[in-house]
Amino acid sequence: MEVTALKRGVFITVEGPEGAGKTTVLARVGEQLEKEGYSIVLTREPGGIPIAEQIRQVILNPDHTEMDSRTEALLYAAARRQHLMEKVVPALNKGCIVLCDRFVDSSLAYQGYARGLGIEEVREINRFAIQDTMPELTLFFMIDPEIGLKRIENHKSREINRLDLEKLNFHQKVYEGYQLLIKNEPDRIKVIDANQSFEEVYQETLQQIRTYIDRRP
Repeated sequence: MEVTALKRGVFITVEGPEGAGKTTVLARVGEQLEKEGYSIVLTREPGGIPIAEQIRQVILNPDHTEMDSRTEALLYAAARRQHLMEKVVPALNKGCIVLCDRFVDSSLAYQGYARGLGIEEVREINRFAIQDTMPELTLFFMIDPEIGLKRIENHKSREINRLDLEKLNFHQKVYEGYQLLIKNEPDRIKVIDANQSFEEVYQETLQQIRTYIDRRP
């Protein structure tokens, strides 16, 4: 199949509460876009490359419950920087579509808002890490945090990490943090109703991405 060459790469991220289903949907979207001839790089945060995956293990290890909130924010930023420079930016320079499971918005919602460090303070940490590289399009998978946590509980094969062990109140604050981000950047962050069936969420996600690519100058 002939690969569709883009003049410049497209950086698209997916965000959402725990258990929103974004990881599974993103994988299928990536497969479909590849079938359509696009060059796709599917990745995740924290992780995506060996160094960042090692930092991920430190951050999300369920035994590391004593981790300080600022330490957590700095580790995420460090993993993000390495992932960006080693994987994301080179792919964009090659004209690829980069589909990333979480990016800076996660840090703003989780550490900035839910941990109480301050959205602008965490944004400043990440500004140093990512410089001017931001996603062109972000899809937020909207789902009630309680429903998301129940999905995780029922999905035995899913990785259980330290954030999953947080109380419901924390996840509700994360959700509130995301709402603030959506309100402030409605042109970049588009909402997907993740309460729908998997097929419906997949189709809506795929359509949002196709529409953006088609309209992109």
